[in-house]
Amino acid sequence: MPKMKIALVVVKSMSGEEGGAEKFFRGLHRAFQSFGHTAEMIELVSDESSIEAIEQSYENFRKLDLMEFDMVVSTKAPSYAICHPNHIIYLVHTMRVFYDMFENEFKKANPELKTFRKKLIQMDNDEFTKFGVKKIFTIGKEVTSRLEQYNHIKSDVLYPPLEKDNFYCAKQQDYIFIPSRLHRWKRIDLIIQAMQYVTSDIELRIAGAGEDEDVFKQMANSKVRFLGRISDDEIIEQYANCLAVPFVPQNEDYGYVTIEAFKSKKPVITCIDSGEPKNFVQDGINGFVCTPDPKDIAKKIDFLSQNRVQAQKMGEEGFKMIEGISWENVVSTLVNSADTYENDIVVVDMQPIDPPVGGGRLRLLGLYHGLGDDMKALYIGSYDWRDEKYRDHYLTLL
Repeated sequence: MPKMKIALVVVKSMSGEEGGAEKFFRGLHRAFQSFGHTAEMIELVSDESSIEAIEQSYENFRKLDLMEFDMVVSTKAPSYAICHPNHIIYLVHTMRVFYDMFENEFKKANPELKTFRKKLIQMDNDEFTKFGVKKIFTIGKEVTSRLEQYNHIKSDVLYPPLEKDNFYCAKQQDYIFIPSRLHRWKRIDLIIQAMQYVTSDIELRIAGAGEDEDVFKQMANSKVRFLGRISDDEIIEQYANCLAVPFVPQNEDYGYVTIEAFKSKKPVITCIDSGEPKNFVQDGINGFVCTPDPKDIAKKIDFLSQNRVQAQKMGEEGFKMIEGISWENVVSTLVNSADTYENDIVVVDMQPIDPPVGGGRLRLLGLYHGLGDDMKALYIGSYDWRDEKYRDHYLTLL
């Protein structure tokens, strides 16, 4: 695998809050470097406060000059608006508020907002199919499914591992644990409500902060404890000693919580509409897949509390399931999907080289093939007849 100079293009959080996306960015950046590539993380803020701000955010990414890099890897919306002839999209997600969560967030959307939604999806389609995009990967099946549903775009799933692999399993204590941004999409309220129906002597511990923290706290009873923001080491310790991890978000893109729980050999309780977690959790084997009903979730919490040996076996099965997810696989897959010329030259002209009709095109073809057997060349030419808008193919002399 040739060594590349790579630009990793990411979206910087406006709030400063750190979540799974930021861990993913750091982990991927470090992985590129650890496997011998030169990698630079390019960060821009994406303002989603208005239609005009969103459009400007797309334009800000388009204006980035990244031609000094051999390849670029873009991530979440709108970072994939960048322009580069060797572009791999490793999609975290599009702007979900205009995709699968539109009806949830805009129950009374006005015509302007509905029109912009259509425009945004078309903008994304243009970015996904423009010149230079070599391949589209996603972080999970949920994102791939969403791309097919809304954009009619095919993509390949490439699961990313954790940023750090220092999770461990200790003893089972009388609590379940969920670290999360306290936002309604994470549905912490479902778990809090479930605790009202739990009959076992067990506590729910919640780590994190967020927009809906006050709402969740008002719902909680004596079985619920809010830990606030805690350190990474404290999170790992909470995982290590908990009985299980309830993770019931709505249409989650990936969810590092599932992977962290399995790394800690803890079973996961999730829901049938939780997105990617339900693709990892095998009901009754490494956890439970419930309906989004507090009573159903409560039954599973009680089962695990009353069947500790079974809970331990489920956690061990979860650990086995994710053993094959590695940064080595992620990096090699991304780099091998790009154009990796060790010796390269670009020939550019205002006409196609194929078919070689006329003296000009014959001379170009001769130039293209006269560079030597050890030199790979890329020819870029515009079309001067009515035909397909774009063609990408391999030329050689027999």
